[in-house]
Amino acid sequence: MRVFSHTCSNTEIVCALGAADQLVGVDTDSDHPANVVAKLPKLGRDLELDVAAVCALEPDLVLSSLTVPGHERIVSALRERGLQVYVADPQSLDDVYGDILAIGRLLERLQAAQVLVAEMQQAMPERLLGQRPPVLVEWWPKPVIAPAAASWVNQLLWKAGGCNPWAQAEGKSLQLETEAVLEAAPQAIVMSWCGVKVDKYRPQQVLKREGWEQVPAVRGQRVLPISEEFLGRPGPRLVQGYRALCAVVDECLTA
Repeated sequence: MRVFSHTCSNTEIVCALGAADQLVGVDTDSDHPANVVAKLPKLGRDLELDVAAVCALEPDLVLSSLTVPGHERIVSALRERGLQVYVADPQSLDDVYGDILAIGRLLERLQAAQVLVAEMQQAMPERLLGQRPPVLVEWWPKPVIAPAAASWVNQLLWKAGGCNPWAQAEGKSLQLETEAVLEAAPQAIVMSWCGVKVDKYRPQQVLKREGWEQVPAVRGQRVLPISEEFLGRPGPRLVQGYRALCAVVDECLTA
């Protein structure tokens, strides 16, 4: 089967299932596994995908998602060209597992998908630590954007022993004002800025925000980086995000 992957997470799922040889192209942001994607045509970022170039590759299946606002337009354009498109739109860890299994079925790698899901579940047990420190995960720094109810990050953080103060807020994400952050009093702030390499994250940008001086995370200088590739990509590397969140929670509890 000839497969084109439109999103990083789908690329990583395909490779984790042992089906990298079926990939004929990927989106420009797909960067892992590096030895696989380096050999493949990269046909544009997110909303800039070159649909005509995708068609020219004659894929049997396109793997896309709705994790980026506006992806609906790209999905529609692909389908209008007569391509078979699988669209992932996970809002929970169970949804992520469901997408892995669905992609496994499509690629005739269902057993590998079942094994992968079981390994992920085993690697991310829920930790019961007595306290659940509130943690602000930032998708974007200005304005501050955080995960809301329809995000797998809530369960990931809960399993790690913490909690998202905005886990009940409607939607996939929300913009936070200073007053809301002061009220929630997060014990740690995780920088996981979408589309930004982790070596470009700047804790001082958070620590110097006007009005944030009394936020416990700022007072304790617990502003910590976790690459978006481990929290923002709903695929097998969420396990690494979980482990990083465990370390954040442990730092809160030992402060």
